[in-house]
Amino acid sequence: MFTFPPPLLVGLGFLAGTYGTLIGVGGGVVLIPALILIWPEASPETMTGISLAIIFANTLSGTIAYARQGRIDYRTGGLFALATIPGAILGVWVIRFLHRELFSLLFGFLILAISIFLQLRPKPSGNRQPHLPGSSSRTVTDARGETFTYYVNHPLGIALSFAAGFMSGLLGIGGGIVHVPAMIYLLHFPIHIATATSLFILVFTSLTASLTHAAGGTYAHNWQLLLWLAVGVISGAQFGAWLSRRVHGILIVRLLALALTVMGVRLLLLAF
Repeated sequence: MFTFPPPLLVGLGFLAGTYGTLIGVGGGVVLIPALILIWPEASPETMTGISLAIIFANTLSGTIAYARQGRIDYRTGGLFALATIPGAILGVWVIRFLHRELFSLLFGFLILAISIFLQLRPKPSGNRQPHLPGSSSRTVTDARGETFTYYVNHPLGIALSFAAGFMSGLLGIGGGIVHVPAMIYLLHFPIHIATATSLFILVFTSLTASLTHAAGGTYAHNWQLLLWLAVGVISGAQFGAWLSRRVHGILIVRLLALALTVMGVRLLLLAF
């Protein structure tokens, strides 16, 4: 049984919700390293299960906020969400066979590699794929009347979404650290549409993975921890969505890269 002061758990949840919603990754990139540091005896399965349940609360709250802003591509997001579900179930099954050191090593290398790429290319190129097979035009007009037009390669997006779902179930990070860079750099989404749509997709991914964990009894003795983290993350998600409208897209990419660098290094140190 894990015990930790409720105010600190609420604060951690608020931080995870704010940051995760702002950069579209659901907060797992904050929660998992924090849980590793403050709860070293927990198994990878327990940590990923708790993180995914909190990510569900985070993404649901953040999605409601982004829906009011009109920045979610529901059609594409729904298609990609369907592809994440089998990947998430597979990831939850695989995590049962991983040791703690291997878990930290995999997670650390993954997010560090993504962070290096984002640091080298903080500004994405324009949309260059209107004539690729499987591509179609998408237009989103937000609540302020700003219109975003771009092309989406659906076969590539579906494949990437399956991989993101697998990482979600395996590492408890919601899959956003795969989805957001992929949507910006490979699928050429506008940054603010990518973060909002990623959060919408993560609602389904995290719910699927959380229910899989619940069926295995992961949450039987951790309800108080989940409750206090959820209180913080729900309010943090609303603040993160509000903040997103006031932050430039390039800054969002740099914030994502910075967070991944710090946490990737920490996890690799723990693994070794």
